[in-house]
Amino acid sequence: MKKHIKRFRVRTVSAVVALAFAANAWAVDPFTVRDIRVEGLQRVEPGTVFASLPFRVGDQYNDEKGSAAIRALFALGLFKDVRLEVAGDVLVVIVEERPSVADVNFAGIKEFESDALKKALREIGLTEGRPYDQALADRAEQELRRQYINRSLYAAEIVTTVTPVERNRVNLTFTVTEGEPAKIKDIRVVGSKAFTESQLRSQMELETGGWLSWYTKSDRYSRAKLNADLEALRSFYLQRGYLEFRIDSTQVAISPDKQDITITVNVTEGDRYVVSGVKLEGNYLGKENEFKSLVKIRPGEAYNADLVAETTKAFTEYFGNFGYAFAQVEARPDIDRVNNRVAFTLLADPSRRAYIRRVNISGNNRTRDEVIRREFRQFESSWYDAEKIKLSRDRLDRMGFFKEVNFETSDVPGAPDQVDLNVTVSEKPTGSLQLGAGFSSAERLAFSFAVKQENAFGTGTFLGAEVNTSKYNRTLVLNSIDPYFTADGVSRAFDLYHRESKPYQDQGGNYELVTSGTGLRFGVPFSEVDTVYFGGAIERTKINPGTNIPAAYLAYAQQFGNSTVLLPLSVGWSRDDRDSAVTPSRGRLQRVAGEWGVWGDTRYIRGSYQYQEYFPLTRTFTLALNGELGYGKGLSGKPFPVFKHFYGGGLGSVRGFEQGTLGPRDVTGSTIGGPKKITLNAELIAPFPGAGKDKSLRWFAFVDAGNVFADHEPFRLGELRASVGVGVSWLSPIGPLRIAAASPVRKFPGDRIQKMQFQIGTSF
Repeated sequence: MKKHIKRFRVRTVSAVVALAFAANAWAVDPFTVRDIRVEGLQRVEPGTVFASLPFRVGDQYNDEKGSAAIRALFALGLFKDVRLEVAGDVLVVIVEERPSVADVNFAGIKEFESDALKKALREIGLTEGRPYDQALADRAEQELRRQYINRSLYAAEIVTTVTPVERNRVNLTFTVTEGEPAKIKDIRVVGSKAFTESQLRSQMELETGGWLSWYTKSDRYSRAKLNADLEALRSFYLQRGYLEFRIDSTQVAISPDKQDITITVNVTEGDRYVVSGVKLEGNYLGKENEFKSLVKIRPGEAYNADLVAETTKAFTEYFGNFGYAFAQVEARPDIDRVNNRVAFTLLADPSRRAYIRRVNISGNNRTRDEVIRREFRQFESSWYDAEKIKLSRDRLDRMGFFKEVNFETSDVPGAPDQVDLNVTVSEKPTGSLQLGAGFSSAERLAFSFAVKQENAFGTGTFLGAEVNTSKYNRTLVLNSIDPYFTADGVSRAFDLYHRESKPYQDQGGNYELVTSGTGLRFGVPFSEVDTVYFGGAIERTKINPGTNIPAAYLAYAQQFGNSTVLLPLSVGWSRDDRDSAVTPSRGRLQRVAGEWGVWGDTRYIRGSYQYQEYFPLTRTFTLALNGELGYGKGLSGKPFPVFKHFYGGGLGSVRGFEQGTLGPRDVTGSTIGGPKKITLNAELIAPFPGAGKDKSLRWFAFVDAGNVFADHEPFRLGELRASVGVGVSWLSPIGPLRIAAASPVRKFPGDRIQKMQFQIGTSF
């Protein structure tokens, strides 16, 4: 690298000397330019040269204009040599173009994808087709080194190789020796008295390493992470009354071998303050009592900066509900340092009401604008309404199409009573493709295939297809959901399915259930969180008899025949106000579903109710409760269809028991499910140790209880099975993945136990 820099300096000095010499050596008498010719061009357009010259044909030429022309052409950065020659009254511009970059390659990189590094170099001007010079290569090396330093690879070495190719081009190869990443060896917090160093370090994402550091990389230094940790320390103290806490300095030291990093944070805690009082001043639109109910600051309690911020935010948002987008709320502290007390004055200025002129959406490279806009409850040309803006943001979050959704307002120049609402979204992949194959002595080779796209073609429509060629469970399912079948938000779901299953092959039986059908459902929103569903289906179920067929199936087939056609109507209701559909931490979900067999070979009713609620115990711990009830009954003197039975056990039910094995058994010992079901679950959810606040990887402890009952059996709590255990959930690229280790604490003889269970796509 030093050789490159030296060569660049020599070349630069030579160009300066040449310019100085040109000003004195080839002085010519002024003349009128009759023609201008350009020689030596290969890729540069002649117009680029002519546009840079300070004279045209017919202009007077002199030495001063010649020097200016040379400087202008060198300034383009396209030429490594420029000469002017005069032939009579014709001026000849002779140039030698810089070589262009033909290709950029990397060797030895493991930490980055080459596309990511090419993008970083493109931002500093080095990319294919651009003119090459040594200064640009030097900047490229510095940029690559910066990228590696951001990953704690301080020992990375970079060597640039320039290879000339045809047509005055060069290939650039950056050979990288990455070395080992520097690890944080020690973190010190100096000056703390009220809390121990271990307490303060627990607030930080950076750490000295743990058994999961290979995944979290939390022992790799990053300036951005350190800044976030310093803010976390500041927040920790300000939440506990230390009003005048400050961070004096931070030092980051790296060992001579560039492998160990030591971080020292110097702090001054100050005294702990207690709130002595809160009062309101300013214009509160005559709604002082409503604003007082929003105050989170409590006299007599320790000062808490978060509660102060929550109060001012709540005031600002409440002003926004009345159209005052520019409201200013200031919490002024009155500090009594003698008694360590602080009083707050909440000074409000609502300013002026505002309209939303325009809603601007950006970041949606795939999702169509209309798909986003139809979720908005804040409309253009209407009063600014903070509550409707928050509701719009929540609705976009619940779509599941975006990693981030940000709302900002901007003033409209020349219109003091108008603002623009700028919405920025960051899209995430919404499709999944699953391919699988398995081999066993019983099934031989079996394939499975599933493709799902929640946002097909950016329209917000769900499309899915599933195929399974297993010998015992063959499946073909096609479904689609259009969330806006009508402009009013009525959804439409369509299903087409064919399933062939041999449920109890482990008992040596070879009977088979074949179900084919199609269904259509509609969902009608009655509020922002309430939706009513209704629909119908037609399905045909065929029982192919064989050995070891359960007596319940055989009796049903003898009464109604081996083939049964049903026309069930369905109705349901759901209310979902959870803060997230994937990783909720607060809110509740309720579902009611009913099915009525109104026509066909049998009559029945089937209903279910589910209740979930999430309680945030702390910023990281969440308590989740879930309860489900199911009930089915035959009508008109006919039994409840056995193929409509509920099943229990396993993930999504009572963990620790084999999937679907709870409940009544046939005389053959096969589990046949039942028309009654109860399931109860409780989970304590927390971030996985070492994963920080990452919600994509969490652990949970749980207690489950439940069972399935026959038609003639009442719900008996004494018959419930129960288990306890722990598990891990991970938002993997192919869907929510859960692994649970459970131990039954209430079981009965004959129950099938399965202590380790694994599943993708379940919540409980």
